[in-house]
Amino acid sequence: MSKKQTLLAVTRLAGLIGGPVLAMQFFAPSLSTAGIAVSIGLLIFSLGVHEAAHGQVALWCGDPTARDLGRITLNPVSHIDPINTIVMPLVLYMTAGFMFGGAKPVPVNMRRLRHPLRDMSLVAIAGPASNFILAVMFSVAYIIVLERQLYAPEQMMVEILRSAIIFNILLAAFNLMPIPPLDGSRIMAWLLPESARRPYVELERYGMILVIGIVFFVPGFQDVLRWTMRTLQDGVFAVANPIVDLLNPVINLFT
Repeated sequence: MSKKQTLLAVTRLAGLIGGPVLAMQFFAPSLSTAGIAVSIGLLIFSLGVHEAAHGQVALWCGDPTARDLGRITLNPVSHIDPINTIVMPLVLYMTAGFMFGGAKPVPVNMRRLRHPLRDMSLVAIAGPASNFILAVMFSVAYIIVLERQLYAPEQMMVEILRSAIIFNILLAAFNLMPIPPLDGSRIMAWLLPESARRPYVELERYGMILVIGIVFFVPGFQDVLRWTMRTLQDGVFAVANPIVDLLNPVINLFT
């Protein structure tokens, strides 16, 4: 293996393991090493689903770019970005005490989409929607575990499920913010008039520098994010509770 290949492998491993470990320290600091390991797996899975959802919807809308590049996959290595997955989470953790980052954006060729602006917004919303669905699934498991008293509230499995719900809601809420290049900006670009769309889209060149600046220096941003998370959480449990009610007769057959 060449030095370049070795460095690439180490970088990918750092993004795959280091970033999520810091995330678990933020989401569930009381978890044991085993609990952190399981939660890391769920976080990596959630990031993979998010990116794969972008690529799948792009394919449905006419653009096979993500499929052709092998990006419609749950393999986390395919979605690691050196800046968003490694550098930004480490910087945030060391300077602000919390960790947040993202995966490598799935490539989408707007010219191959059947209705470029509309379809791009559909591709964008697919990622947060996938995290919302995952949060519902984890919430269903969480409610069943507590209602059936399969585990005590302070046990590791309950903590793992709780952290999985939280970080999926956070992924959905944060990516819905209309800040280029987050997913919410694609939706906003579709809604804006032509005169405002071009300068707005051009802000994307500043990437995550713009995101970090807004997170830390724009008054009220974190309040908006918390409100969005609370709203999504209410929605998650509003969907999860009826699902649990439907599943209870089936569960009773096996208990």
